[in-house]
Amino acid sequence: MKGFLKAYIKSMRLYYSFITGIAGLIGISYYEYLSYSVDRNLLTDPALNLKPAPPEKLVVIMAILFLSWGVNQIYNDFLGMEEDRINAPERPMVSGALNPYYAVLLSTVLMAGAVLITWFYLEPLAIIVLVAGMALNFLYEYAKGYGVWGNIIFGFMIASCAVYSFLAAGKPDVIILNWGNLLLILFVALINGLMTLYTYFKDYEGDKAAGKNTLIVKLGIERSQKLALLAAFFPVVSFLIIYYGFEAWDYNLNSIVILLGILSTGLQLWTGYLYYHDPTGSRTYFSLSVNFRACACTESVIIAIFNPAIGVVLFLLSFFFIGFLFNFHENVKG
Repeated sequence: MKGFLKAYIKSMRLYYSFITGIAGLIGISYYEYLSYSVDRNLLTDPALNLKPAPPEKLVVIMAILFLSWGVNQIYNDFLGMEEDRINAPERPMVSGALNPYYAVLLSTVLMAGAVLITWFYLEPLAIIVLVAGMALNFLYEYAKGYGVWGNIIFGFMIASCAVYSFLAAGKPDVIILNWGNLLLILFVALINGLMTLYTYFKDYEGDKAAGKNTLIVKLGIERSQKLALLAAFFPVVSFLIIYYGFEAWDYNLNSIVILLGILSTGLQLWTGYLYYHDPTGSRTYFSLSVNFRACACTESVIIAIFNPAIGVVLFLLSFFFIGFLFNFHENVKG
């Protein structure tokens, strides 16, 4: 049992937990921002009644979100064993250190627990998004073999974490659904779709051999190098277009948001350069540490719009702990 749990936790790849966790905290911070706001014009409906969520409820939501990536990663490993025999032959499920069927069973039990907690303790409405996110996770394993569709599905899968946490935090009289919020979801999806684009570099050989036509496989290494560099500008350019071009977000950009935005843009550009410079070999794996930091830190910038202090803390925690946890996974083949 001890060996099984150790292999299971290793397969969860806990450095990834910040991706779903910080995405979920966007929804929580937005909910709290609205619930404490004195400017009712910020809301879609003046009659909307949002009450601040109890701290213990927020802790439960955060626990579900931070663990959801690792729990669902088991399904991805199970469905992707064919290409992992080439990409990561020493991964626990491939090497035999982790029984795939018992691992899937445990993940299913844990996700069922999350559904029950959401239904009985949080808000039943959030179950719709929780189940949708799980469905997108299964769909992603097949969609990534169809070029950019894999990035799109993955992006919206992670963006669903923000929607889930918002709905799970409380029960508004009506659902807040407007153009600005839809663009916010789209922006979170873009950040994460970009993040997963870079992960395809390390899996190029295995995906190609298994017939998984990811965007990198479709374009080939040479063109993908150029895309890596160009795509690094997508987050900052899209943010500026949404904020200044569409004027869809009626929020003041405080100095902390601007500073963190500059730093996160630097991380995005550095990620693009790393994959442009070293698109093959072991560096594609170790560069993931910067890639994941860029993603989580950019999500923290969004949180800083609603709560500057929390945004700074999450930015720093993401930067430090993603690198710290990644150091426990230095086996390129695992």
